[in-house]
Amino acid sequence: MQQPFSGQALPGQPQPAVWMQAPQSIPGCPPGLEYLTQLDQLLVHQKVELFEVLTNIETQNRFVVKNALGQQCYYAYEESDFCMRVCCGPHRGFMMHIVDNAGNEVIRMNREFKCCAGCCWCANSDCCSYSINVESPVGTPLGTIRQSQSCWVPMYEILDANEQKVFDIEGPCCVCPGPCCTCDFPFEIKSNSVSIGSVTKQYSGFAKEMVTNATNFSVTFPKDLDVKMKAVLLGATFLIDMMFFEQNQN
Repeated sequence: MQQPFSGQALPGQPQPAVWMQAPQSIPGCPPGLEYLTQLDQLLVHQKVELFEVLTNIETQNRFVVKNALGQQCYYAYEESDFCMRVCCGPHRGFMMHIVDNAGNEVIRMNREFKCCAGCCWCANSDCCSYSINVESPVGTPLGTIRQSQSCWVPMYEILDANEQKVFDIEGPCCVCPGPCCTCDFPFEIKSNSVSIGSVTKQYSGFAKEMVTNATNFSVTFPKDLDVKMKAVLLGATFLIDMMFFEQNQN
């Protein structure tokens, strides 16, 4: 993968990304997650893939992850099988790699393919429940986001590395994205039924919503939250995006 360029852009070329200054290492904090200790919000912007727009063939997703000031702190890219993207669309299994400004992979997220998963009524069964596992560093589990059973609204459980529930995520009663729906879609993060943040899909504008499925998300959480849980909540963004906003237009 091409490394981020930190120099000045040439005349007529796009401006380089403004990267958040890398903090010093912190004892007990997984390497690369030091950025998250300073933040209470992440902005996750999906890159528009021109090939996908022109051909309607699903490509591997790419995202930039920024702080509230618009400074980039991470870059995320999907790894998935071409045939699975074409045949299974948003139901595909995938691995999401999160790298820092030096190109080092600091978080890895994995969602297994499940042919019968997705229905909220049947999500009490593991084979029918989508989930995504989060590791940092690679090989060390941080937690899991797992779809939970509900009658109508999307529901998720946020589990720690010991499979103990830490938070719930409750989505809106109606998730119908499209160019004519100008509202945001908040998925509230709750602790003991009290909202402490949200994973919100933001309206991207009529033109972008019309021609592409690239999405913008905002993730908010308490600044003093355990940095490992912040990383897991970032993982919830990619699971929600794939389940509700990765429209297969083939």
